[in-house]
This record gives sequence, structure tokens and C-alpha cells, in this order.
Amino acid sequence: MDASQSATRTSLRTPKAAAVAGIIYSVLLVVIFWLFRSSIPADPLETGAWLASHAKSVTLALNLVPFAGVAFLWFVGVLRDRLGTKEDRFFATVFFGSALLFLAMLFAAAATIAAIILAFVRDPAEMVNSATFHFGRALAYNLVNVYAIKMAGVFMASMSVVAFHTAIIPRWISYLGIALALFVLLGSYYFSWSVLVFPLWALLVSIWILFDNLSPASPHLTDRP
Repeated sequence: MDASQSATRTSLRTPKAAAVAGIIYSVLLVVIFWLFRSSIPADPLETGAWLASHAKSVTLALNLVPFAGVAFLWFVGVLRDRLGTKEDRFFATVFFGSALLFLAMLFAAAATIAAIILAFVRDPAEMVNSATFHFGRALAYNLVNVYAIKMAGVFMASMSVVAFHTAIIPRWISYLGIALALFVLLGSYYFSWSVLVFPLWALLVSIWILFDNLSPASPHLTDRP
């Protein structure tokens, strides 16, 4: 490798504090879910009365979704950077694919709710309790509470298995991730608050990686090519 290639690789090295992105993602997603839960009834068959009283708080949550998505992509990049040459192709495909699917369905659900609000602003009387509202509401509900949360569980499980075998994070966090992934995959239908499991797990992982990266004795700062 010549000097110019070495300099380029050095300049593109992930910052030590990059794990802050995972913390930002976790906090934003918790805030988003809290705004949704406090504004929109949990029942997907509700009539839409919240459109008249809580549309502003829901709109705020929707505006935060893109920022959470960008932070989540950075968080995924931090995890892949930490894996480095240890990344297994099979688990990397599952890990990366589930991350993109989770993000795509989260964005799709947000876009559906945003469309409902726009239609309500155009014609409030027509939108509330209409067939169009019920279709969009049910679509967004299923995207988040059935499909996106399952992809989050797959992401947690695959990442925890890789982390267990590569020791990029402590074993106890890997065990916890696998247990929480099974809970999300099997129990999310029965516990509506299970959507918070994923961002809280990501917060734990990000905090540990951040402190480990900032530690001068961290072995992960010297084993990258």
C-alpha cells in the first residue's frame, strides 16, 4: 500500500465518538414512540378523533423520524466498523438486511400517518372515521407493530450472535440481546410497549461502545486495518 492510500484510509477512519449516533437514534425513537402513544389510541380501529386535538404532536414525531433514521444508519455503520475483518458474510447479510427493512417499514408507516394528517387538513369532516382513514391507520399499525418490530428482533438476534463470537461487546450484552430479540419476536403481539425494547438495547450498546472507544486501552482501536 502506497503513502496516498494509507493517508486516505487514515483520514476515513471512524471517529471515536461515532457511537453517539446510536445514543441519538435511541433517544429520538423513544421520544417518537412516546409522542405517538400519548397522542394516538393503541386500538388500530379507533375513529381518528385525535386528528383534531393531537395532530401537532404527531406531526412533530413524524418530523423526527428522518433524523432518527439517519442516526440509525450511522449506528449500523459503527457496528460494522467495529466488526472490521471479523464480519461474517452470512450474519452480515441478515444483520444489514434486517436493519434496512426495519428502517424502510418505519419510514413507510410514518409516511402513511403523514398522508392521513394531510388529508385531514384538506377535509376534516370527510377524513375522520372514513374508510380511507381506517385503511391508512391499520396499515401504519401493522407496519410498525408487526413487521418493523420483527425486523428489529432479527437485527438484535443476528448482531448479538456475531458479537458473541467476535467479542466486540461484552458477552452479557450479547446474551441480553438474544433474550430481548426472542421476546420481541414472540411477544410483541401481546405487549404494545415492546417497541421500546429495540431502542433501549441500542442505547445500551452505544453507551458501552462509546466509553470503550474513548478508553486509551481499548484493543479495538488498534486491530483495524
